[in-house]
Amino acid sequence: MTRIPTKQEVLDWISANPTLTSKRDIAKAFGIKGADRIDLKRILKELEAEGHLEKRKRSYRDPDRLPPVSVLQVKAPSADGDLFARPLEWHGEGVEPIVLIIARASDPALGEGDRILARLTVVHEEDHNYEARLIRRIGTNPRKIVGIFRKGAEGGRIVPIDKAGSTEWLVAEGAALGARDGELVEAEQAGPKNRMGLPRARIVERLGDPTAPKAVSLIAIHQHGIPDDFPDKVIAEADKAKPVGLKGREDLRDMPLLTIDPSDARDHDDACYAHADDDPKNPGGHVIWVAIADVAAYVRPDTALDREARKRGNSSYFPDRVVPMLPDRLSGDLCSLHEGVPRACIAVRMQIDADGNKIGHRFVRGLMRSAASLYYAEVQEAIDGTPNDRTGPLLESVLKPLYAAYAALKKARADRQPLELDLPERKIVLNDKGEVESVAFRDRLDAHRLIEEFMILANVAAAETLIAKRSPLLFRVHEEPAPEKLESLRETAQAAGLNLAKGQVLQTRHLNALLNAAAGTEDAELINLSTLRSMAQAYYSPENFGHFGLALRNYAHFTSPIRRYADLIVHRALISAHGWGKDGLTEDEIARLEETATHISDTERRSMMAERDTTDRYLAAYLSERVGNEFTGRISGIARFGAFVKMDETGADGLVPVRSLGREFFHFDREAGTLMGSDSGLIIAIGQRVTVRLTEATPVTGGLELELLSIDDQALPRGRGPAKRSTRRKAASTKRKKDKIKRKVERKRRQR
Repeated sequence: MTRIPTKQEVLDWISANPTLTSKRDIAKAFGIKGADRIDLKRILKELEAEGHLEKRKRSYRDPDRLPPVSVLQVKAPSADGDLFARPLEWHGEGVEPIVLIIARASDPALGEGDRILARLTVVHEEDHNYEARLIRRIGTNPRKIVGIFRKGAEGGRIVPIDKAGSTEWLVAEGAALGARDGELVEAEQAGPKNRMGLPRARIVERLGDPTAPKAVSLIAIHQHGIPDDFPDKVIAEADKAKPVGLKGREDLRDMPLLTIDPSDARDHDDACYAHADDDPKNPGGHVIWVAIADVAAYVRPDTALDREARKRGNSSYFPDRVVPMLPDRLSGDLCSLHEGVPRACIAVRMQIDADGNKIGHRFVRGLMRSAASLYYAEVQEAIDGTPNDRTGPLLESVLKPLYAAYAALKKARADRQPLELDLPERKIVLNDKGEVESVAFRDRLDAHRLIEEFMILANVAAAETLIAKRSPLLFRVHEEPAPEKLESLRETAQAAGLNLAKGQVLQTRHLNALLNAAAGTEDAELINLSTLRSMAQAYYSPENFGHFGLALRNYAHFTSPIRRYADLIVHRALISAHGWGKDGLTEDEIARLEETATHISDTERRSMMAERDTTDRYLAAYLSERVGNEFTGRISGIARFGAFVKMDETGADGLVPVRSLGREFFHFDREAGTLMGSDSGLIIAIGQRVTVRLTEATPVTGGLELELLSIDDQALPRGRGPAKRSTRRKAASTKRKKDKIKRKVERKRRQR
């Protein structure tokens, strides 16, 4: 039997190895395997209960601090030349710490993207929480640059296209790949960085005209490193795939399952059907079927297809294109539930009572045939009394039973009270040339909500089944808000004359009460945005910490395996748990579930950032012809260098630079989220209604620059122009000296 370490030995290990603190790391260090892990788990829980450790996801460490030795990723230099870093071991509990790198003369030059091992010191400065001193550089990711090539006499330069305005790169004549002046290119760093002069790069791909409308999403794809070409081996595997037959599957082809999607849907991976329950023990109840494309039948573990899908993590969607997780042969064909075509699926039959509570479910591996591929709008129109040729024949037999089951699920949702944010989603509409035609609000129909509720119920059923069968899986986790973010939300609510009570275990119903109180008032959008900002970011984990936003204890993603690798893992787990075949979850996959969870959580965030940047660029292009126009909006963010404004008409975010606010110095208060004028006392804060003038729109970067005209209907005091940098520094220095004198006087007063 393996010797179990003492509590002190565990604490000594964590102190000596702050970067290897997961339960798996500790077990490996002490050679603990099999059933002995239960004893280790007990020891860790006891240490946690005694306050010696704090559990964050699957890692244990001292409460409320980063480890004294941490892995950091270097960010781009700030406008003042300071070098900050992102702590890779921070797991999102509260606001991410800000780490300033303190460089010594002997340290090598560090650049954006470098990963370093550093020793951290806690500080209490205005603009950072930790100071880091380099121990060693542990490697760099290949540095990719996407920018505009400017041809010169001996090669040229690359001007980056990101909004941060990072440095230019020199390109030698032999490293230009024949690029033309003004062409969009992708390059990589060439050789080590020099302490003096511009860094060097070599062009690896020419991307064409940067002003072409359809280059917008291409810029984001390359800038964020999203793989958009499938290797030949992956395509070859996909092309060899054949349709799956009925053998070993339940025949669902006569069931009138429907796909209901947006009119521009690229794939159809879920179908549903419902009918009244004929079980006399369930009066007024319903049976709901949800069938999902059986991607696992085609994408087997550790194949080229699987490795590429895991690498991508998810599909990325842009207004003009999609970068799919799987090749089109699968995503658009064999794994897409097309109307009238037999398709392999994994389906769940769910029984709900008259109040929408799930009282039973079972999973089957089947073969289905979609009765119709419908759009949200036409389904809703049919229910509202205007069916068309496609929906008319299905209205009584299929569509109305779906809505009857949804009506029951709405009762259960009202009792559960998931978070009910009211933030209309804007949609960019492009014309045939790829130019922005309009910016519209996305419709929110009952047809959308019906599908959402059915999918949520199926995801819950998947999680519950795998928990009951003691199968490893990936949960979709959404933890409760951090205390400091809640306090910030509480202050915002109080400023609006509303209340979020203290001294209680926070539930979504408490937040919904706040949102309902704000509904219909001028502060409704502010309270919704502030509530959204207070939320933790959802992620994937092999451990179950529940889903706060949905008010659910057990939740896993099961319904979109075409576009999310997490769902494919859940499908494989269901296959293994039911003994349906040899294409289930492997031991190797189980061993690296935590690694997979971290990776696909990162790829999800990568896609979100790329999609957001693309939207910014399209909006900047759309607004570039309206420079000089005035817009209304609301302050949506505050930074040392200015205020961000979300404009009402388009939802675009623009920057009011602090330099444009007059000659006085503006003090930045990070905690309060304000800028305050040193002379006028003018306070600029999140949530204020403003009128702005658009002064600059840069489509290539997505940047919008604004001039502030009024705050809360009060005209802005006009100065005599922006202050010089030296003047602002002098004002800041004077203020610091005054504050120091005040503190000294206060200390003497207390001593007396």
